[in-house]
Amino acid sequence: MTEPGIPVVAGLTLVALIAGTLDAIAGGGGLLTVPALLWAGLPPHLALGTNKGQSVFGSGAALARYARGGLVDPRRARLTFPAGLGGAVAGAALVLAVPPAALRPVVIALLVGVSAFMLAGRVPVPTPRVNQGPETAPRGARTARAGLIALAVGAYDGFFGPGTGTFLIVGFVALLGDGPARASAEAKVVNFASNLAAVVLFAWRGVVLWHVALPMAAGQLAGGWLGAHLAIRRGDRLVRRAVIAVALAAAAKLAWDGWGR
Repeated sequence: MTEPGIPVVAGLTLVALIAGTLDAIAGGGGLLTVPALLWAGLPPHLALGTNKGQSVFGSGAALARYARGGLVDPRRARLTFPAGLGGAVAGAALVLAVPPAALRPVVIALLVGVSAFMLAGRVPVPTPRVNQGPETAPRGARTARAGLIALAVGAYDGFFGPGTGTFLIVGFVALLGDGPARASAEAKVVNFASNLAAVVLFAWRGVVLWHVALPMAAGQLAGGWLGAHLAIRRGDRLVRRAVIAVALAAAAKLAWDGWGR
């Protein structure tokens, strides 16, 4: 393998900046960074490990900005963070038993469904006078439901990965009644947890090229903060549009990869 030179690493850092911005809003940053790392000449295992080594900084920056903006519920995060962490570890272990490619058609269908769901518009949030819907559930039940979403999608992230942030956002919108911007913020808690678990695993196996990951991390830090800031300022409309675009792009990429095989 040829080591990436300074101009290539600079280009990868710019890609990380763009990817971090996108990922903070709607997920999908890996759609840019993984192909870029492969293009730079990294073998697949090093590309995946290095990608997690840099993306954890973006999800951490986005989480910090969302928390500062008051869009992260600390009580929910105390459950969703460890659930996402544990789910990612379990999913990574499951890779040894089931070929991830078997999930490809299911994930493509789900991503297309996500796009249709978000195109349908905002999920109605009931007022206190309405006696049904996600918002009327007791807070403890809603927190537990959020933990189950975090566990399931965290396991998916550890096992396969594409569309993780998008699935989290739609899960929080559909099952908890969060607005898209709030859902994007809450998704970052789980994203950061699953990325952290992956980084520890990949670093332990020695498949993170830190001299590439750390410069990209600078781009991710800036992009994660910027993306979260834009989501807070521009609100639900921006997040909804970005989720639709990311979901369709991820579905198209998975279909293309499958066709190529």
